[in-house]
Amino acid sequence: MTLYHSPTSPYVRKVMVLAHEAGVIDRIALVPASGTPLDPGTVPVGANPLGKVPVLTRPDGGALYDSRVICRYLDALAGNRFYPSGPRQWDCLTLEATADGILDAALLMVYESRLRPDSMQMPELVDGQWSKIARSVALLEERWLAYLAGPPCMGQIALGCALAYVDFRLLTRDWRGAAPQLAQWQDGFVQRDSMTATAPPR
Repeated sequence: MTLYHSPTSPYVRKVMVLAHEAGVIDRIALVPASGTPLDPGTVPVGANPLGKVPVLTRPDGGALYDSRVICRYLDALAGNRFYPSGPRQWDCLTLEATADGILDAALLMVYESRLRPDSMQMPELVDGQWSKIARSVALLEERWLAYLAGPPCMGQIALGCALAYVDFRLLTRDWRGAAPQLAQWQDGFVQRDSMTATAPPR
């Protein structure tokens, strides 16, 4: 398999962390690729017309894209260990969706400052995206700590990568002050071998 990836993409990191955790990382060849909403750059648009990474090409089929699709595929190859069955699966999927929503909001904040000229930037848009992150963090602190204490799953991997990205790009916003128990969980999660192996360059 070939994974088109950027080491700073949090969506790529999700895939890489799962690949490490599931023991399939050695079956994946990495090819650098990157782009922005303004220019797909080196992303293979013939494989993913959306012009985004990650993209996974397979020897036995077409390309897969969107981190959630790729993660489901890799987990199936590894024996379906990180998407639980039964009632817990819905919690896992909801947690993964929440984490991806945090990432979506964080990326829009980053793009606003990086891709728009100063005269066109909208502080209200940035604050609105941050409010999504803040509400999500508050809910996770209030209702999700017991689940986070359970066995590792894809929802936890997605959340660990999302919060790590917020720390990486938006550290001055200090989500941790409002969610000390979630911050403690995150501090433990980033110590996993899969997270240290996939840490973005600084």
